Amino acid sequence: MIHQGEFVEWAENYGQLYGTSRSMLEALVREEGKDVILDIDPVGAKTVKTYYPQAIFVFILPPSLGELKKRLAKRGYDDEKILSVRFNHATVEINEINWYDYVIFNDNLLDAVNLLCSIYQAEKNRVIRKKADIDRFIKMGR
Repeated sequence: MIHQGEFVEWAENYGQLYGTSRSMLEALVREEGKDVILDIDPVGAKTVKTYYPQAIFVFILPPSLGELKKRLAKRGYDDEKILSVRFNHATVEINEINWYDYVIFNDNLLDAVNLLCSIYQAEKNRVIRKKADIDRFIKMGR
């Protein structure tokens, strides 16, 4: 599937392959008109941005690098060497934050979820995204 270009983006992370199916994304977004939330790394996000420049990108950060280390360790399935690799990889990814549209500090899960919902609602109501509704409203008033 990778060699046939069937993914919008794909990556190998720690020996596992992950990707976003081009046909599934097209079906959801263009054919069904649905909104999609992807959980992908910055490299994948940049690739998605080339195909969907109108997409909104949100970077979710832990409250601190110390907390990131704790959260990685708390998972309980990586040894110290892998934890170090994951932490270093995360710090490299954090350096990509400047091209994202929004950032959420995930220090409180409920607050982070509410903030993500607020971003979603605000973006859904941008004038550019409501153009058809606005045009319909104006036509009805004539």
